Amino acid sequence: MNYYADEPEWKWLFKNAIDWDRIIPLYYPEFPTADGFNNKEEVIGFIEELLTATGDWAGNAVANRARALDENGAGTVEDGWTKPGPELQEFYKEAAELSVFGLSAPVENGGMGVPAILGLFVFEQVNRACMSSGTQLGFFTSIIDMIERFCEKEDRDRLIPKIVAGELSGSMCLTEPGAGSDLGSLKTTAKKQADGSYLLTGNKIFITNGGGGLGFVLARTEDAPEGLAGISMFLCEQEVDGKQNYQIVKSEHKMGLHGSFTCYIAYENSKAKLIGKENHGFRYMLHLMNEARCAVGLQGLAGIEGTLAYARKYAEERQQFGKNLLELPLYARNLKDWEVERDAIRALMVDTVSYFDQYAKLDLRKRHGGLGKAETKQYERAKKWTRRRTPIVKAYAAEAFTRLSTKGIQALGGYGFIEEYDAARYHRDSFAPLLYEGTTQIQALMAMKDLMKFVMRNPAKYFTALVNANPVANFFGASSEAESKFNAIQYDFKKHFVKLLIRTLKPGTDTENPGELRKFFNAKEWLKEENVMKLMIHAETILFALSYIETLRVLMEHANKDESRAQLFEDYFNLVTPRFAEIYADWSIRRSA
Repeated sequence: MNYYADEPEWKWLFKNAIDWDRIIPLYYPEFPTADGFNNKEEVIGFIEELLTATGDWAGNAVANRARALDENGAGTVEDGWTKPGPELQEFYKEAAELSVFGLSAPVENGGMGVPAILGLFVFEQVNRACMSSGTQLGFFTSIIDMIERFCEKEDRDRLIPKIVAGELSGSMCLTEPGAGSDLGSLKTTAKKQADGSYLLTGNKIFITNGGGGLGFVLARTEDAPEGLAGISMFLCEQEVDGKQNYQIVKSEHKMGLHGSFTCYIAYENSKAKLIGKENHGFRYMLHLMNEARCAVGLQGLAGIEGTLAYARKYAEERQQFGKNLLELPLYARNLKDWEVERDAIRALMVDTVSYFDQYAKLDLRKRHGGLGKAETKQYERAKKWTRRRTPIVKAYAAEAFTRLSTKGIQALGGYGFIEEYDAARYHRDSFAPLLYEGTTQIQALMAMKDLMKFVMRNPAKYFTALVNANPVANFFGASSEAESKFNAIQYDFKKHFVKLLIRTLKPGTDTENPGELRKFFNAKEWLKEENVMKLMIHAETILFALSYIETLRVLMEHANKDESRAQLFEDYFNLVTPRFAEIYADWSIRRSA
């Protein structure tokens, strides 16, 4: 199985759903290039060849090793170091030989320098084959990006080539025993030394790939402010001057992702280097969070693809009641619905990472030199859509993976409950994307906060525009049936959301009192804490409504571009329309915290 060449959906999206006209010039500003490309089409063709090669590797070598890696585990912890097992070592060896670690790494540091979107697609392919392998892969590529973006040239030149070669990898060390979602309460300390270095003391838990060799560590310097404002970020290597600098205490025994290391790390006067400025660590970490949450969305999509492909293969071979399972109407309907949602989420993810690639590349250029007027405009646009989509794609894909992997077990009947069949592994692994990089509840609060910011910039303008909007005009002014349906469902959401805001925030609801009525148009009156707390109970349903709308937006744009995509829009529209009705009913019934 080739996860690119044998997948028509991926091939259509690659050729039609990525903004190559904006992405390619960021990496290849002029032609011919130093490495021999004469035009944009040659670059795209080369990237497609790479995707075909990695699709074959993931769909065969990585997938065939997944069961053994799951059963045997990632490896062991010995004398404070992680020791990868044979399956993980083989994965690292193959990835290095295929240059997978260095796809998007700088050419001057041994990488290929291709657009970041290729690395994200390969990450998705590997996760479809084996989520443990994909998880480990992510802490090569993301660490290269962090080093390139935030570290000094000496560190970039010294460390990136080792990661590209597969000799070194890293971790992001945030979570502590008392600081999970509440990151501002972390206790790890950083004491400055006379030579400008820092000594870290504290413990980090649930650290993926904590024994990779280096970590970006969040800690608090002496006299730092409380909360997020007092967090700094440090580069800490496990071996310094030939000695162990910090210890891996253990690797957790987990429900799923058995083939990846999840570590407890102890720092005791561990030498580290400050990244950027003191107390700016959370700002730097936000970039990684954007990338990581997009990556988790891709993980969720990969898991959905894996579990549904497995269910379909089983259904095609299984006979019941004298018929193939796909000839049974209810079974066929269910599988179709699951696959419609898979294809819709895939379209949303591709559109989102197309924006993310532009944002990430321009952000790097901004940090290391600056942007021109046109680049700044492109950066702001890409940043806006990346910010809007990040909590949506992470939460939606992760939640859908767990739900659909449950259906994948049911699709196999009793066999789905047997560990001999991979349906169980997909389901066990599905819980990790729900939890790391911020739970669904954290993503929901982020999405609600962003929506409230948009509305509260000018509530009078927002509400007036809604009142003046004419659904009939939207219908007749649309360029396609898909667009008219999208406009109608978006209008319906806005209408119900405004009702929810008025019911929960309640500014100026006494229309007989002119003074009270003026409060309705004052943004500050909407944001009283006790009322906002009441709105928070609706954060998750708001998030999922936004998820369906953003997905419909992308599918509508694809349908307008290519008539063959209209059916997917229609099928997804029919799938989620009842979900909106359920959400609006919940908003009407649940009125207080």
